[in-house]
Amino acid sequence: MTNEAKSINLTTRKVLSLRDAQEAVTAGASKLLVAENCVVTPSARDFVQQRGLSIEVCLPCAAKAAAAAAALAPATVATRQPANAKLFFTPEAEEVKKEICAVGRKLWLRQFVDGNGGNISFRIGPNEVICTPTLVSKYDLTPDDLSLVDMDGVQIAGKRPRTSEIFMHLEIYKNVPAAKSVVHCHPPHATAYAITGKVPPNNVIPEFEVFVGKVAISPYKTPGTPEFAQTVIPFVRDHNTVLLANHGIVCWADTVTHAEWYAEVLDTYCWTLMNAVQLGVPLSYISEQHSTDLLNIKKKLGLPDARFDASRMKECQLADLEMPNSIAISPSACDGPRSLGQAAPSAADADALVKAVTDAVVAALGTK
Repeated sequence: MTNEAKSINLTTRKVLSLRDAQEAVTAGASKLLVAENCVVTPSARDFVQQRGLSIEVCLPCAAKAAAAAAALAPATVATRQPANAKLFFTPEAEEVKKEICAVGRKLWLRQFVDGNGGNISFRIGPNEVICTPTLVSKYDLTPDDLSLVDMDGVQIAGKRPRTSEIFMHLEIYKNVPAAKSVVHCHPPHATAYAITGKVPPNNVIPEFEVFVGKVAISPYKTPGTPEFAQTVIPFVRDHNTVLLANHGIVCWADTVTHAEWYAEVLDTYCWTLMNAVQLGVPLSYISEQHSTDLLNIKKKLGLPDARFDASRMKECQLADLEMPNSIAISPSACDGPRSLGQAAPSAADADALVKAVTDAVVAALGTK
């Protein structure tokens, strides 16, 4: 009696990710059928080896998949226009290129990037994105160094190869229609939070509340990989600034300059908190009423914030009360997407929790 391995057809995947492998195991598969040119990510390969799975190239399956894809091609192509390389040479593009170079120099002068680190992009058309190249210092950038890619990351113009981290930018553009520019950099004070898995508290400085507010932190994945690009997807709708674990930060905005501003605001805020804690006295917080005023200003400016969702506001208040006077707190449900299946607390439960934590904090302070 033979026990035939259950296979799952993944030949439509150009990249086999860890998530694909995990879903295959959940489906009970022990053999993964992939196309000849499929790229298996390192984490997926490790997972496959640990679980004793096998990966096989299935040429007949790939041919069938290609035929099926071809049959659906008219509908697929209609959703996105072919990239227009001519946009790269328009007067608008030339101004964008100058702005990108100016912002690149600002990032270097503020020590937000070093070596060839960081990358900048601007979505100039529905399927066209201008971006910085790989292996070039942001201080030395010139308009001739920049590249044009489509929304799949394929370079269609420019003398230098595009940045390897463009896929993170593209995921933001795909998930946030309001995003026109993305800036990724490594400011030291904000990155200090990213490497400790902590986020700064809120309601301390008004400018930070209006322009940035709640900061999320995405999980670590190897930079430049599809998995890395996907880590920001759950956060960018409610946050214009995200800490990248063990890496740096990414900001999006309506212009290149504004995206860089948010990086400045975040790093200066983190730096100020670090200076304040050295004074050895408690932080002074903005009141709940004044915090609401700042959120109203933020909403009028069209900036995102998780606290606009009333069901998450109490969670945000709880997170800020959990460790009073701490400048580094653990990310909460308010700082990112709620886990699958996790229900939002009722208003009564949330109010009771806020009161309980507040009473405990007051009691603790009274004993000192």
